[in-house]
Amino acid sequence: MYGYKCEYCEGTVQPRTVKREAFKHRDGFVILEDVTIGVCDTCGNRYYSANILHAVHAVATGAKAPERTEQIPVTHLESA
Repeated sequence: MYGYKCEYCEGTVQPRTVKREAFKHRDGFVILEDVTIGVCDTCGNRYYSANILHAVHAVATGAKAPERTEQIPVTHLESA
């Protein structure tokens, strides 16, 4: 599945297991842990398999229960 050329540069997409990867979904955020993604060895662009994206969607929409829920701090920046 990996070893293909990056769509943004001349790098090659390699597999990398990451401790945490956060995804924005229309229904919120989902964090996957210890997941293998594709990362360009030149520019660092990230690539996700369909299985990963389906898992994010399932958790975000409630079709699959998350293992746990964490709070995320939110704030506004003061306008200049």
